[in-house]
Amino acid sequence: MREMNFTMLADFYEFTMANGYHEQGLNSQTGYFDMFFRKNPDNGAFAIFAGTEQLIDYLKNLSFSSQDIEYLRGKNFSESFLNYLKDFKFSCDVWAVPEGTPVFPNEPLVMVSGPIIQAQLIETMLLLTVNHQSLIATKANRITRAAQGIPVIEFGSRRAQGYAGAVLGARASYIGGCIGTACTLVEKEYDIPVYGTMAHSWVQLFTNELDAFRAYARTYPANCVFLVDTYNVLKSGVPNAIRVFKEEVVPKGFRPKGIRIDSGDIAYLSKEARTMLDEAGFQDCAIMASNSLDEEVIGDLISRGARLDILGVGENLITAKSDPVFGGVYKLVAVEDKKGNIVPKIKLSENQGKIITPCPKQVYRLFDRKTNKAIFDVIILNTETIDNSKSYQYFSTKDNCMKKISSDFYVKKLAVKILEQGKCIYKSPHINSIRDYCLQQVDNLREELLELENPQSYHVNLSPRLWAVKNELIKYYSL
Repeated sequence: MREMNFTMLADFYEFTMANGYHEQGLNSQTGYFDMFFRKNPDNGAFAIFAGTEQLIDYLKNLSFSSQDIEYLRGKNFSESFLNYLKDFKFSCDVWAVPEGTPVFPNEPLVMVSGPIIQAQLIETMLLLTVNHQSLIATKANRITRAAQGIPVIEFGSRRAQGYAGAVLGARASYIGGCIGTACTLVEKEYDIPVYGTMAHSWVQLFTNELDAFRAYARTYPANCVFLVDTYNVLKSGVPNAIRVFKEEVVPKGFRPKGIRIDSGDIAYLSKEARTMLDEAGFQDCAIMASNSLDEEVIGDLISRGARLDILGVGENLITAKSDPVFGGVYKLVAVEDKKGNIVPKIKLSENQGKIITPCPKQVYRLFDRKTNKAIFDVIILNTETIDNSKSYQYFSTKDNCMKKISSDFYVKKLAVKILEQGKCIYKSPHINSIRDYCLQQVDNLREELLELENPQSYHVNLSPRLWAVKNELIKYYSL
C-alpha cells in the first residue's frame, strides 16, 4: 500500500471550518481545546491512557503536499487558504497525560493551544490515535487483572481491525499489562517480547500427531511447546507430548516449555493435563490456554480451579469486543481575544453529561500521604496551583457542593508539555518503562476501583474558581 499523508486524515468539516476561519481573518486567533472522554469502557472505574508517542509522531510531520493542495483545490476552497496550507507549519503548544496513566471521565487528557486553524485540523487524527490505544490498553488491563497474576500474551493480530489495529493494539496491550504479543512486527518496531509455537496446521501436515511433535522437538528442543487439542487432548495430545518430551527433549539436556489447549472444557482439561504432566515428572511444564478468552471467561476458569500458567488472548482483546468504542471527544474551551484576554467557551446540553468544562486548565491527582493511594482528581484553571501543605477546598461534582480536604495529602500534576510552538520537547519513555509505570499507577488506586464488576466510582472535582466560571456560563447561556 502506498504511503499516505496522515495530515489529510481529517473529517472534511475540519477543512471547511479551517477555510472559513481563514476567510474570516481568524488565522492567528488562539484557540484552546481539550480532549477527554465521558464514559469508562465496560463500566469499569477507570481507563488507561495511551497513544502519546504516535500522537507526537503525527504532530511532528504535519504538512501538505502539492497533490494534497490540488485535491483540495477541487473542493472549491479559496486560493488564499490553499496558499496557507502550502506553507503550513504546526506551531501549537500541546500537553498530554503520560502513557499508562489511569484516567477518568471528563478530565482533560490532551490539551492544545495555538492558532485556531491548526488546533482544529488535528482533531480527527488526535482522537483516532488516543481513542484506539486507550481503549485497547484499558481492555488489556482489565484482562490481566482478571488473570490474577497469570501472564497474558496478546494473540489477536489476525482478528484486529486492520494492520494498524494489530500493531498499535499490541503496543497498547503491552502497556496495559500483557507480557508480550504474537505479532512479529511489534517486537521489531517496539521491542515488545514476541511469542509463538505452532498452529493446528503443523500437526495436520504430518501423518500423525506423534510425528508432528517429534519433528517440532527436533527443530526446537530448547523451546518446545505443543498444541495438544488437534485431535484429543487427554487421549493423544498430552500423552504424545509427554512421550516426545522424554524421547527428544530431555535427552538433549532441555526441559519442556509447555503445552497449549485451544478448545474444549479448558478448566477440566487443564486439571487433567496437569496431573498427567506431574506424574510424568514434568511439574515445570507450563499449561497455556487460548480460545476466545476475555476477563469473564478467565474469571470463570480461575473460579473452577483451572491449572493454567499462561493465557493467550486474541479477538476479545485486540478489538475490545465487549465495548469497542472509546468515546473521546475534542472540544473548544476558550479563545484569546485581540487584547490577549482568555475568553472561556462552553457547550450546553439537555444531557448534563455533555456540558463541557470551560477554560484552559490542568488536572491534579491527590494522594493520601499514609497509603499513597489516589484520593480524587481536581481540575483547576491553568493559572492556579494546589498547596498540599494546608487544607484544600474544592467543588464536589458528585455532591454538588463545596468540600474541604485536610492537609494530609500530596498532589501530582498529571499532564506534561509535549510540544512547544510545534516543536517536540518530550522524550517518550521506553515501552517497558511505560508498562511499569502503568502497573504501578494502577496499584496506587484503591482496591474498590479495581473490581471488574460494579466498581466504586472515582471522583473528578473542580476548583472553586473553575466551578464559578462554569456555573456563570451555564446561567448566562441558559437565559
